[in-house]
Amino acid sequence: MSNTICLPELGEGIEKATVSYWLVDEGAEIKEGEDIVEMVTDKATFNVPASSAGAIKKILLREGEVVKVGDVLAELE
Repeated sequence: MSNTICLPELGEGIEKATVSYWLVDEGAEIKEGEDIVEMVTDKATFNVPASSAGAIKKILLREGEVVKVGDVLAELE
């Protein structure tokens, strides 16, 4: 079964962020709540946690790419 990790709501008026650095690699086993990617906005830098446990099946966005709130960042198995 595949699950996805999406860019969460970032706060009032913030609609996009840039992928700064992946803290995990494809194939990595992760725990729910574990930080998996660092994101940057014009106001802050923050980490996105995994919404559930599993293995990173595929990272869909690379460092430097701009992501909108709700976009899928990675797929989990």
